Amino acid sequence: MFKKWGILCTISLLVLTACSNKGEGQEETKEPIEEPVNPENELVEEKIELPYIAPFTGVGSEEEIKQRPIIVTMNNHPLARPQSGIGQADIVYEMVAEGNVTRFLALYQSEIPETIGPVRSARDYFVNLAKGLDAFYIAHGYSPDAQKMLNARVVDNINGMQYDGILFKRSKDRKAPHNSYISKENIFAGAEKVGASMEMNKIPSLSFYDSIEGAKIGNPASSVSIRYGSGASFENQYTYIPEEGLYERKSAGVLTTDKETEEPVKISNVIFMEIPHKIIDNAGRQDLTLTGSGKAYLFQAGVMRVIDWENVDGVLIPMENGVPAKLVKGKSWVSFVPTNPGLESMVNFLP
Repeated sequence: MFKKWGILCTISLLVLTACSNKGEGQEETKEPIEEPVNPENELVEEKIELPYIAPFTGVGSEEEIKQRPIIVTMNNHPLARPQSGIGQADIVYEMVAEGNVTRFLALYQSEIPETIGPVRSARDYFVNLAKGLDAFYIAHGYSPDAQKMLNARVVDNINGMQYDGILFKRSKDRKAPHNSYISKENIFAGAEKVGASMEMNKIPSLSFYDSIEGAKIGNPASSVSIRYGSGASFENQYTYIPEEGLYERKSAGVLTTDKETEEPVKISNVIFMEIPHKIIDNAGRQDLTLTGSGKAYLFQAGVMRVIDWENVDGVLIPMENGVPAKLVKGKSWVSFVPTNPGLESMVNFLP
């Protein structure tokens, strides 16, 4: 019996020794354990829905933008380039003044630059466009018809003819008439001087895509040009930049930039509207029919679609299948094209 007990003790000691040696000399191999994914620990990029959008760009905003739109007649003579504040305009309307020389109507609402210009003179169809948008209108000078309309307060306005050297300042690095500028501060001072409200009370019927992906339906058109007249001074080229989803603009082969920021102007939507033009005097002044409707080309997201435009309650709206055409969120450039020679003759699609 003692012999059996001794054998059992010996076996027990051997087992204990083996366990002890295993703990000291080597680690026990364990299978890797995959930890379950914890959604709470992941960095999830949430799409923040902002409660308001800027009415002319569709860009989201944390606060409601109640600013009344401001329209400035901007000089586009080659000696007036580059312009100041052009990059911050929500919409730029480009159209002829006399002959084939174009001017800009720069519309500001979501942001207003500190300096805008050079400011140039008014035409009656400029005034009509501002009136339709219920904008505060700024110009320096006027045609005879425009002067009558401004004096009759067809639209709230201030003009450099009355406030030259007061609200409008002359730049020393350019010669008249290419050197009249107005500041943001003086715009509001001018509005107060003439008793104009600067609160918005008319919202345009513009429509916007939720994302740029929705706009990629149409005929591919990565670059397009339009020429006013036979010279190169007013030949404008728009080129799509896929990685940015935006267009750059060149005029006479020179990139369109903002003089103050030195940054290129970037555009989400380029629209050409075919509009009836008629020469009305020996100076070559024009009459543009902004009522009714007409044909248009819409360029966005690298594609082109043939659409229409329609005057809706005084505002020229791009239309498609009877409803406002959707725009890509951001800034737009609208060029008015004479029905004679028309879009097909003035617009060239580039490779």
